[in-house]
Amino acid sequence: MTRYAAKSLPVHRGPAAWNAILEPQSPAKVLDENHCADFVVVGAGFAGLSAARRILQLQPDARIAVVEAGRVAEGAAGRNSGFMIDLPHDLASDNYSGGGDDRKIIALNRQAIRFARSAVEEYGIDPNYFDPVGKVNGAASASAEAHNQSYAQHLTSLGEDSETLDPQQMRELTGSRHYVSGLYTPGTIMLQPAGYIRGLAMGLVTQGVQIFEDSPVTQFTREGGAWCVQSEKGSVSAASVILTVNGHLESFGFERNRLMQLFLFAAMTPELDGDTLTKLGGQARWGVTPSDPMGTTMRRIDTGQGGNRIITRTCAALRPGMKTTRNDLRRAARVMQRKFDSRFPQLAGTRMEYQWAGHLCLSLNGVSVAREIDTGVYAGCVQNGLGTARGTLTGIAAAEQACGHQSEISQYFESEAAPKPLPPQPIREIGANLVLRWKEWKASEE
Repeated sequence: MTRYAAKSLPVHRGPAAWNAILEPQSPAKVLDENHCADFVVVGAGFAGLSAARRILQLQPDARIAVVEAGRVAEGAAGRNSGFMIDLPHDLASDNYSGGGDDRKIIALNRQAIRFARSAVEEYGIDPNYFDPVGKVNGAASASAEAHNQSYAQHLTSLGEDSETLDPQQMRELTGSRHYVSGLYTPGTIMLQPAGYIRGLAMGLVTQGVQIFEDSPVTQFTREGGAWCVQSEKGSVSAASVILTVNGHLESFGFERNRLMQLFLFAAMTPELDGDTLTKLGGQARWGVTPSDPMGTTMRRIDTGQGGNRIITRTCAALRPGMKTTRNDLRRAARVMQRKFDSRFPQLAGTRMEYQWAGHLCLSLNGVSVAREIDTGVYAGCVQNGLGTARGTLTGIAAAEQACGHQSEISQYFESEAAPKPLPPQPIREIGANLVLRWKEWKASEE
Protein backbone atom coordinates (compact mmCIF):
# COMPACT_ATOMS: atom_id res chain seq x y z
CA MET A 1 0.00 0.00 0.00
CA THR A 2 1.19 3.54 -0.83
CA ARG A 3 0.06 6.30 1.50
CA TYR A 4 0.43 10.08 1.47
CA ALA A 5 -0.81 11.96 4.54
CA ALA A 6 -1.19 15.71 4.89
CA LYS A 7 1.27 17.11 7.41
CA SER A 8 -0.78 20.29 7.69
CA LEU A 9 -4.00 21.76 6.33
CA PRO A 10 -4.60 25.23 4.87
CA VAL A 11 -4.74 28.05 7.43
CA HIS A 12 -5.88 31.50 6.28
CA ARG A 13 -5.27 34.81 8.03
CA GLY A 14 -8.06 37.33 7.50
CA PRO A 15 -11.12 37.06 5.26
CA ALA A 16 -11.14 36.33 1.53
CA ALA A 17 -12.39 39.80 0.71
CA TRP A 18 -13.17 39.18 -2.96
CA ASN A 19 -15.60 36.49 -1.85
CA ALA A 20 -16.96 38.47 1.09
CA ILE A 21 -18.13 41.36 -1.13
CA LEU A 22 -20.25 39.03 -3.28
CA GLU A 23 -23.66 37.63 -2.42
CA PRO A 24 -23.65 34.71 0.05
CA GLN A 25 -23.01 31.25 -1.35
CA SER A 26 -25.46 28.38 -1.13
CA PRO A 27 -24.69 25.76 1.56
CA ALA A 28 -21.65 23.57 0.99
CA LYS A 29 -21.90 19.99 -0.21
CA VAL A 30 -19.63 18.13 2.21
CA LEU A 31 -17.84 14.87 1.43
CA ASP A 32 -19.55 12.74 4.08
CA GLU A 33 -19.96 9.43 2.22
CA ASN A 34 -17.81 7.11 0.13
CA HIS A 35 -17.88 7.79 -3.61
CA CYS A 36 -16.33 6.41 -6.77
CA ALA A 37 -15.10 8.50 -9.71
CA ASP A 38 -12.77 8.32 -12.67
CA PHE A 39 -10.81 11.40 -11.57
CA VAL A 40 -10.58 13.15 -8.22
CA VAL A 41 -9.19 16.68 -8.12
CA VAL A 42 -7.89 17.97 -4.79
CA GLY A 43 -8.32 21.74 -4.63
CA ALA A 44 -11.00 23.98 -6.18
CA GLY A 45 -8.99 27.04 -7.17
CA PHE A 46 -7.87 28.20 -10.60
CA ALA A 47 -5.81 25.05 -11.19
CA GLY A 48 -8.31 22.54 -9.83
CA LEU A 49 -11.40 23.85 -11.59
CA SER A 50 -9.47 24.35 -14.82
CA ALA A 51 -8.32 20.73 -14.55
CA ALA A 52 -11.89 19.53 -14.10
CA ARG A 53 -13.07 21.54 -17.10
CA ARG A 54 -10.22 20.28 -19.27
CA ILE A 55 -11.03 16.66 -18.37
CA LEU A 56 -14.62 17.26 -19.43
CA GLN A 57 -13.42 18.63 -22.75
CA LEU A 58 -11.29 15.54 -23.34
CA GLN A 59 -13.59 12.92 -21.77
CA PRO A 60 -17.16 14.28 -21.63
CA ASP A 61 -18.51 11.17 -19.89
CA ALA A 62 -15.88 11.09 -17.15
CA ARG A 63 -16.99 11.02 -13.51
CA ILE A 64 -15.15 13.86 -11.81
CA ALA A 65 -15.06 14.79 -8.13
CA VAL A 66 -13.41 17.96 -6.84
CA VAL A 67 -12.59 18.08 -3.12
CA GLU A 68 -11.92 21.46 -1.50
CA ALA A 69 -10.67 22.04 2.04
CA GLY A 70 -12.80 25.16 2.57
CA ARG A 71 -15.41 26.96 0.51
CA VAL A 72 -14.89 27.72 -3.15
CA ALA A 73 -13.19 31.15 -3.47
CA GLU A 74 -12.25 31.30 0.22
CA GLY A 75 -8.66 30.20 -0.42
CA ALA A 76 -6.12 31.76 -2.76
CA ALA A 77 -8.77 32.37 -5.43
CA GLY A 78 -10.41 34.94 -3.15
CA ARG A 79 -7.14 36.43 -1.88
CA ASN A 80 -5.15 37.47 -4.96
CA SER A 81 -5.17 40.80 -6.82
CA GLY A 82 -7.18 39.52 -9.78
CA PHE A 83 -4.62 40.23 -12.52
CA MET A 84 -4.58 37.58 -15.28
CA ILE A 85 -1.42 38.73 -17.03
CA ASP A 86 -0.35 37.67 -20.51
CA LEU A 87 3.15 39.16 -20.57
CA PRO A 88 6.32 38.06 -18.71
CA HIS A 89 5.87 38.83 -15.02
CA ASP A 90 8.92 37.45 -13.24
CA LEU A 91 8.66 38.53 -9.60
CA ALA A 92 12.34 37.76 -9.01
CA SER A 93 13.52 40.29 -11.60
CA ASP A 94 13.87 44.06 -11.34
CA ASN A 95 11.34 44.84 -14.06
CA TYR A 96 9.37 41.59 -14.67
CA SER A 97 11.43 40.62 -17.73
CA GLY A 98 11.80 36.87 -17.88
CA GLY A 99 14.33 34.63 -19.53
CA GLY A 100 14.76 33.20 -22.98
CA ASP A 101 11.32 31.57 -23.06
CA ASP A 102 9.37 34.85 -22.98
CA ARG A 103 7.62 34.34 -26.32
CA LYS A 104 6.63 30.84 -25.26
CA ILE A 105 5.37 32.13 -21.90
CA ILE A 106 3.29 34.83 -23.59
CA ALA A 107 1.75 32.27 -25.94
CA LEU A 108 0.91 29.96 -23.04
CA ASN A 109 -0.54 32.77 -20.92
CA ARG A 110 -2.78 33.77 -23.79
CA GLN A 111 -3.97 30.19 -24.09
CA ALA A 112 -4.94 30.40 -20.41
CA ILE A 113 -6.81 33.64 -21.04
CA ARG A 114 -8.66 32.11 -24.00
CA PHE A 115 -9.55 29.09 -21.87
CA ALA A 116 -10.93 31.35 -19.15
CA ARG A 117 -12.78 33.55 -21.64
CA SER A 118 -14.47 30.53 -23.19
CA ALA A 119 -15.56 29.40 -19.70
CA VAL A 120 -17.07 32.85 -19.08
CA GLU A 121 -19.02 32.53 -22.32
CA GLU A 122 -20.00 28.88 -21.89
CA TYR A 123 -21.17 29.16 -18.28
CA GLY A 124 -22.70 32.64 -18.48
CA ILE A 125 -20.29 34.10 -15.90
CA ASP A 126 -20.87 37.80 -15.31
CA PRO A 127 -18.56 39.60 -17.79
CA ASN A 128 -17.80 42.18 -15.09
CA TYR A 129 -15.77 39.43 -13.47
CA PHE A 130 -13.57 39.10 -16.58
CA ASP A 131 -12.67 42.59 -17.77
CA PRO A 132 -10.13 42.84 -20.66
CA VAL A 133 -9.05 46.36 -19.68
CA GLY A 134 -5.28 45.86 -19.46
CA LYS A 135 -3.04 47.12 -16.66
CA VAL A 136 -0.44 49.77 -15.87
CA ASN A 137 3.00 49.47 -14.31
CA GLY A 138 3.10 52.58 -12.13
CA ALA A 139 6.35 54.44 -11.40
CA ALA A 140 6.83 56.86 -8.50
CA SER A 141 10.57 57.53 -8.83
CA ALA A 142 13.35 57.91 -11.38
CA SER A 143 14.63 54.39 -10.72
CA ALA A 144 11.12 53.00 -11.23
CA GLU A 145 10.81 54.89 -14.50
CA ALA A 146 14.08 53.28 -15.57
CA HIS A 147 12.59 49.85 -14.77
CA ASN A 148 9.58 50.69 -16.94
CA GLN A 149 11.74 51.94 -19.81
CA SER A 150 13.80 48.77 -19.68
CA TYR A 151 10.67 46.64 -19.63
CA ALA A 152 9.15 48.61 -22.53
CA GLN A 153 12.31 48.02 -24.59
CA HIS A 154 12.12 44.33 -23.76
CA LEU A 155 8.48 44.21 -24.87
CA THR A 156 9.34 45.99 -28.11
CA SER A 157 11.99 43.37 -28.80
CA LEU A 158 9.26 40.76 -28.39
CA GLY A 159 6.92 42.59 -30.76
CA GLU A 160 4.54 43.54 -27.93
CA ASP A 161 2.68 46.84 -27.59
CA SER A 162 2.93 49.22 -24.66
CA GLU A 163 2.16 52.88 -24.04
CA THR A 164 3.87 55.30 -21.68
CA LEU A 165 1.54 57.44 -19.56
CA ASP A 166 2.64 60.83 -18.20
CA PRO A 167 1.81 62.15 -14.68
CA GLN A 168 -1.41 63.81 -15.85
CA GLN A 169 -2.63 60.63 -17.52
CA MET A 170 -1.83 58.64 -14.39
CA ARG A 171 -3.78 61.13 -12.28
CA GLU A 172 -6.74 61.00 -14.69
CA LEU A 173 -6.69 57.22 -14.43
CA THR A 174 -6.19 56.78 -10.68
CA GLY A 175 -7.04 60.10 -9.03
CA SER A 176 -3.54 60.08 -7.50
CA ARG A 177 -0.61 62.47 -7.91
CA HIS A 178 1.75 59.80 -6.57
CA TYR A 179 2.83 58.40 -9.93
CA VAL A 180 5.34 60.17 -12.18
CA SER A 181 4.61 57.85 -15.10
CA GLY A 182 3.10 54.53 -16.08
CA LEU A 183 3.50 51.83 -18.67
CA TYR A 184 0.19 50.54 -20.04
CA THR A 185 -0.06 47.08 -21.60
CA PRO A 186 -3.39 45.98 -23.09
CA GLY A 187 -3.48 42.20 -22.66
CA THR A 188 -4.16 41.75 -18.94
CA ILE A 189 -7.60 40.61 -17.80
CA MET A 190 -8.82 42.23 -14.59
CA LEU A 191 -10.77 39.57 -12.74
CA GLN A 192 -13.17 39.61 -9.88
CA PRO A 193 -11.36 36.41 -8.95
CA ALA A 194 -13.91 35.03 -6.50
CA GLY A 195 -16.76 35.80 -8.90
CA TYR A 196 -14.98 34.08 -11.77
CA ILE A 197 -14.11 31.01 -9.68
CA ARG A 198 -17.62 30.71 -8.25
CA GLY A 199 -19.06 30.96 -11.76
CA LEU A 200 -16.63 28.33 -13.03
CA ALA A 201 -17.58 25.99 -10.18
CA MET A 202 -21.31 26.44 -10.78
CA GLY A 203 -20.85 25.81 -14.50
CA LEU A 204 -18.98 22.59 -13.83
CA VAL A 205 -21.68 21.39 -11.44
CA THR A 206 -24.31 21.86 -14.18
CA GLN A 207 -22.17 19.54 -16.32
CA GLY A 208 -22.16 16.80 -13.70
CA VAL A 209 -18.94 17.51 -11.77
CA GLN A 210 -19.32 16.86 -8.05
CA ILE A 211 -17.71 19.57 -5.91
CA PHE A 212 -17.29 18.82 -2.22
CA GLU A 213 -16.46 21.74 0.06
CA ASP A 214 -15.41 22.05 3.70
CA SER A 215 -13.76 18.65 3.19
CA PRO A 216 -10.00 18.87 3.75
CA VAL A 217 -8.14 15.87 2.38
CA THR A 218 -6.17 14.22 5.17
CA GLN A 219 -4.58 11.41 3.14
CA PHE A 220 -4.76 9.35 -0.02
CA THR A 221 -3.77 5.73 -0.36
CA ARG A 222 -3.34 3.22 -3.15
CA GLU A 223 -4.29 -0.40 -2.97
CA GLY A 224 -4.40 -2.34 -6.20
CA GLY A 225 -5.31 -0.11 -9.12
CA ALA A 226 -7.20 2.68 -7.37
CA TRP A 227 -6.47 5.62 -5.12
CA CYS A 228 -8.70 6.41 -2.14
CA VAL A 229 -8.77 10.11 -1.27
CA GLN A 230 -10.00 10.59 2.28
CA SER A 231 -11.41 13.46 4.26
CA GLU A 232 -12.62 13.28 7.85
CA LYS A 233 -16.12 12.09 6.95
CA GLY A 234 -15.91 10.50 3.53
CA SER A 235 -13.76 9.41 0.61
CA VAL A 236 -13.53 9.24 -3.16
CA SER A 237 -11.94 6.28 -4.96
CA ALA A 238 -10.56 6.90 -8.43
CA ALA A 239 -7.90 5.65 -10.82
CA SER A 240 -6.40 9.14 -11.14
CA VAL A 241 -5.72 11.86 -8.58
CA ILE A 242 -4.91 15.45 -9.55
CA LEU A 243 -3.34 17.55 -6.80
CA THR A 244 -3.93 21.27 -7.37
CA VAL A 245 -2.93 22.43 -3.90
CA ASN A 246 -0.03 24.74 -4.86
CA GLY A 247 2.40 24.92 -1.92
CA HIS A 248 0.54 22.27 0.07
CA LEU A 249 2.07 19.77 -2.32
CA GLU A 250 4.94 19.80 0.16
CA SER A 251 2.55 18.94 2.98
CA PHE A 252 1.76 15.65 1.24
CA GLY A 253 5.48 14.82 1.09
CA PHE A 254 6.34 15.97 -2.44
CA GLU A 255 9.21 18.35 -3.28
CA ARG A 256 10.13 18.82 0.37
CA ASN A 257 12.65 21.61 1.02
CA ARG A 258 12.30 22.75 -2.58
CA LEU A 259 9.28 25.06 -2.33
CA MET A 260 9.23 28.63 -1.04
CA GLN A 261 6.05 29.31 0.94
CA LEU A 262 5.46 33.04 0.63
CA PHE A 263 2.67 35.25 1.90
CA LEU A 264 1.59 38.60 0.46
CA PHE A 265 -0.83 40.91 2.21
CA ALA A 266 -3.73 43.02 1.03
CA ALA A 267 -6.42 45.40 2.26
CA MET A 268 -9.71 46.65 0.83
CA THR A 269 -11.64 49.79 1.65
CA PRO A 270 -15.32 49.89 2.55
CA GLU A 271 -17.60 50.82 -0.32
CA LEU A 272 -16.89 54.47 -1.11
CA ASP A 273 -19.87 56.83 -1.18
CA GLY A 274 -20.59 59.45 -3.81
CA ASP A 275 -18.85 62.33 -2.01
CA THR A 276 -15.74 60.23 -1.46
CA LEU A 277 -15.66 59.18 -5.11
CA THR A 278 -15.88 62.83 -6.14
CA LYS A 279 -12.87 63.63 -3.94
CA LEU A 280 -11.02 60.68 -5.38
CA GLY A 281 -11.56 61.35 -9.07
CA GLY A 282 -10.06 59.03 -11.66
CA GLN A 283 -11.73 56.21 -13.52
CA ALA A 284 -14.05 53.60 -12.05
CA ARG A 285 -11.84 50.59 -12.82
CA TRP A 286 -8.10 50.30 -13.08
CA GLY A 287 -5.20 48.16 -11.96
CA VAL A 288 -1.66 49.36 -11.22
CA THR A 289 1.21 47.00 -10.54
CA PRO A 290 4.45 48.52 -9.26
CA SER A 291 7.29 48.89 -11.75
CA ASP A 292 9.49 47.31 -9.05
CA PRO A 293 8.03 43.86 -8.22
CA MET A 294 8.54 44.49 -4.49
CA GLY A 295 6.41 47.64 -4.60
CA THR A 296 2.69 48.09 -4.04
CA THR A 297 -0.17 46.91 -6.23
CA MET A 298 -3.27 49.13 -6.29
CA ARG A 299 -6.62 48.43 -7.83
CA ARG A 300 -10.00 50.15 -8.05
CA ILE A 301 -13.25 48.31 -8.71
CA ASP A 302 -16.87 49.40 -9.13
CA THR A 303 -20.34 48.11 -8.36
CA GLY A 304 -20.19 45.48 -11.10
CA GLN A 305 -17.32 43.80 -9.26
CA GLY A 306 -18.46 44.15 -5.66
CA GLY A 307 -18.70 47.87 -4.88
CA ASN A 308 -16.70 51.06 -5.38
CA ARG A 309 -13.54 50.09 -3.51
CA ILE A 310 -9.76 50.36 -3.61
CA ILE A 311 -7.49 47.38 -2.95
CA THR A 312 -3.89 47.71 -1.73
CA ARG A 313 -1.42 44.84 -1.83
CA THR A 314 2.14 44.89 -0.49
CA CYS A 315 4.63 43.31 1.95
CA ALA A 316 5.87 39.74 1.85
CA ALA A 317 6.95 37.12 4.38
CA LEU A 318 8.45 33.66 3.88
CA ARG A 319 6.84 31.14 6.24
CA PRO A 320 7.96 27.53 5.54
CA GLY A 321 5.26 26.19 7.87
CA MET A 322 2.61 27.64 5.53
CA LYS A 323 1.11 29.72 8.36
CA THR A 324 1.51 33.45 8.57
CA THR A 325 1.38 35.18 11.95
CA ARG A 326 -0.90 37.83 13.42
CA ASN A 327 2.11 40.11 13.70
CA ASP A 328 2.79 39.65 9.98
CA LEU A 329 -0.71 40.89 9.18
CA ARG A 330 -0.58 43.73 11.73
CA ARG A 331 2.68 45.00 10.32
CA ALA A 332 1.44 44.74 6.75
CA ALA A 333 -1.80 46.53 7.68
CA ARG A 334 0.20 49.51 9.00
CA VAL A 335 2.33 49.64 5.86
CA MET A 336 -0.72 49.35 3.58
CA GLN A 337 -2.54 52.15 5.39
CA ARG A 338 0.51 54.38 4.97
CA LYS A 339 0.78 53.49 1.28
CA PHE A 340 -2.91 54.18 0.74
CA ASP A 341 -2.76 57.54 2.53
CA SER A 342 0.31 58.66 0.56
CA ARG A 343 -1.32 57.84 -2.75
CA PHE A 344 -4.71 59.28 -1.89
CA PRO A 345 -4.23 62.13 0.60
CA GLN A 346 -7.76 63.30 -0.24
CA LEU A 347 -8.96 60.03 1.35
CA ALA A 348 -6.27 59.77 4.06
CA GLY A 349 -7.48 58.04 7.21
CA THR A 350 -10.02 55.85 5.43
CA ARG A 351 -9.99 52.67 7.47
CA MET A 352 -9.84 49.38 5.64
CA GLU A 353 -12.83 47.05 5.86
CA TYR A 354 -10.84 43.91 5.03
CA GLN A 355 -7.22 42.91 5.61
CA TRP A 356 -5.84 39.50 4.72
CA ALA A 357 -2.89 37.29 3.81
CA GLY A 358 -2.61 35.27 0.61
CA HIS A 359 -0.41 32.20 0.21
CA LEU A 360 1.94 31.90 -2.77
CA CYS A 361 4.37 29.13 -3.66
CA LEU A 362 7.54 29.68 -5.66
CA SER A 363 10.50 27.57 -6.68
CA LEU A 364 14.07 28.85 -6.66
CA ASN A 365 14.44 28.27 -10.40
CA GLY A 366 10.95 29.50 -11.31
CA VAL A 367 9.55 26.14 -12.42
CA SER A 368 6.15 24.65 -11.67
CA VAL A 369 5.34 21.04 -10.75
CA ALA A 370 2.81 19.93 -13.34
CA ARG A 371 3.51 16.30 -14.13
CA GLU A 372 2.89 12.74 -12.95
CA ILE A 373 4.45 12.44 -9.48
CA ASP A 374 3.38 8.86 -8.71
CA THR A 375 1.49 6.26 -10.71
CA GLY A 376 -1.88 7.83 -11.39
CA VAL A 377 -1.10 10.96 -9.34
CA TYR A 378 -0.65 14.24 -11.18
CA ALA A 379 0.31 17.66 -9.84
CA GLY A 380 -0.75 21.08 -11.08
CA CYS A 381 1.16 23.10 -8.50
CA VAL A 382 3.77 25.79 -7.76
CA GLN A 383 2.41 28.87 -9.52
CA ASN A 384 5.36 31.17 -8.74
CA GLY A 385 3.09 34.05 -7.75
CA LEU A 386 1.15 33.96 -11.04
CA GLY A 387 -1.81 31.95 -9.85
CA THR A 388 -4.58 33.08 -12.17
CA ALA A 389 -2.78 32.40 -15.46
CA ARG A 390 -0.17 29.87 -14.32
CA GLY A 391 -2.70 28.08 -12.14
CA THR A 392 -5.02 27.75 -15.11
CA LEU A 393 -2.16 26.37 -17.20
CA THR A 394 -0.89 23.87 -14.63
CA GLY A 395 -4.43 22.63 -14.08
CA ILE A 396 -4.85 22.11 -17.82
CA ALA A 397 -1.47 20.36 -18.02
CA ALA A 398 -2.25 17.98 -15.15
CA ALA A 399 -5.63 17.12 -16.66
CA GLU A 400 -4.13 16.43 -20.07
CA GLN A 401 -1.46 14.20 -18.60
CA ALA A 402 -4.07 12.29 -16.60
CA CYS A 403 -6.07 11.78 -19.80
CA GLY A 404 -3.05 10.75 -21.87
CA HIS A 405 -3.36 13.84 -24.06
CA GLN A 406 -0.41 15.84 -25.38
CA SER A 407 -0.51 19.55 -26.17
CA GLU A 408 1.81 22.53 -26.19
CA ILE A 409 0.77 23.20 -22.58
CA SER A 410 1.38 19.72 -21.17
CA GLN A 411 4.62 19.31 -23.11
CA TYR A 412 5.96 22.60 -21.77
CA PHE A 413 5.46 21.65 -18.13
CA GLU A 414 6.64 18.07 -18.63
CA SER A 415 9.93 19.41 -20.00
CA GLU A 416 10.63 21.68 -17.02
CA ALA A 417 13.39 20.81 -14.57
CA ALA A 418 12.62 19.86 -10.98
CA PRO A 419 12.57 22.64 -8.37
CA LYS A 420 16.01 23.35 -6.98
CA PRO A 421 16.77 22.50 -3.34
CA LEU A 422 16.49 25.39 -0.90
CA PRO A 423 19.08 26.40 1.71
CA PRO A 424 18.66 24.64 5.05
CA GLN A 425 16.70 26.05 7.95
CA PRO A 426 16.96 28.45 9.73
CA ILE A 427 19.13 30.13 7.09
CA ARG A 428 16.28 29.86 4.58
CA GLU A 429 13.65 31.72 6.58
CA ILE A 430 15.92 34.28 8.22
CA GLY A 431 17.88 35.01 5.07
CA ALA A 432 14.87 35.19 2.77
CA ASN A 433 12.96 37.52 5.05
CA LEU A 434 15.96 39.83 5.43
CA VAL A 435 16.23 40.01 1.64
CA LEU A 436 12.48 40.64 1.33
CA ARG A 437 12.63 43.48 3.87
CA TRP A 438 15.61 45.01 2.09
CA LYS A 439 13.87 44.84 -1.29
CA GLU A 440 10.70 46.23 0.28
CA TRP A 441 12.70 49.15 1.69
CA LYS A 442 14.35 49.81 -1.70
CA ALA A 443 10.92 49.88 -3.34
CA SER A 444 9.25 51.87 -0.56
CA GLU A 445 8.12 54.71 -2.85
CA GLU A 446 6.63 52.21 -5.24
